[in-house]
Amino acid sequence: MINGKKIVVVLPAYNAEKTIEKTYNEIPKDIVDEIILVDDKSSDQTIAVSKKLGITTIAHKQNLGYGGNQKTCYQEALKRGADIVVMLHPDYQYPPKLVTAMASMLSSGEFDVVLGSRILGGFALKGGMPLYKYLSNRALTAFQNVFTGQKLSEYHTGYRAYSRRALENINFVKNSNDFIFDNQILLQIFYKKLKIGEISSPSNYNADCSSISFKRSLKYGLAIIYNTFKYNLHKLNLYKFIILVDD
Repeated sequence: MINGKKIVVVLPAYNAEKTIEKTYNEIPKDIVDEIILVDDKSSDQTIAVSKKLGITTIAHKQNLGYGGNQKTCYQEALKRGADIVVMLHPDYQYPPKLVTAMASMLSSGEFDVVLGSRILGGFALKGGMPLYKYLSNRALTAFQNVFTGQKLSEYHTGYRAYSRRALENINFVKNSNDFIFDNQILLQIFYKKLKIGEISSPSNYNADCSSISFKRSLKYGLAIIYNTFKYNLHKLNLYKFIILVDD
């Protein structure tokens, strides 16, 4: 706990047996109250390794996708009384030791969401991010900053921390089960005028890190543009963007 806030780290996993233990060992357990791994129908020994480490493990009976995995992560964390939820990829792409800093920012009450940015500090290329991904990251981030009125350094990081208030004030269950989930949840956060902070985070593109193909990256980029336009049309009352509509 930090400032009396229960901190839960969630690990959305898919074929991560080789990196779970290294990731788990570096999570700051002095402040983290619970760790939950959600396995999205892996074909390797992810579940076995997770259980061996004593991690609370939830297994999907079928593959639901990256977004579908996160939905289970956040629902389970909220169910278990989390005040702060930190999403950490179990493929060791992001440094687990920064959980403390991210959770501390949220526990201060100054922020509702904290993003671990690979762009701040110039860590993206140093960490091995492919050049085409770096360039598309910068272009899409600039595009969305213009069309959403935000000033984020990066929209595409997978290292994120949310307050309970943030997760309870957006309907993330309506979001896509695919990779665009991460971007849609940011649009929901903007729409609700929740406060976002960023922290500089190194990244590590090793052989065991999960990564989408060029084709899927292109699809992801086009989906971002499409969703951003729908976001703006919704704000102008010209279109009903379902992820922004309260039930």
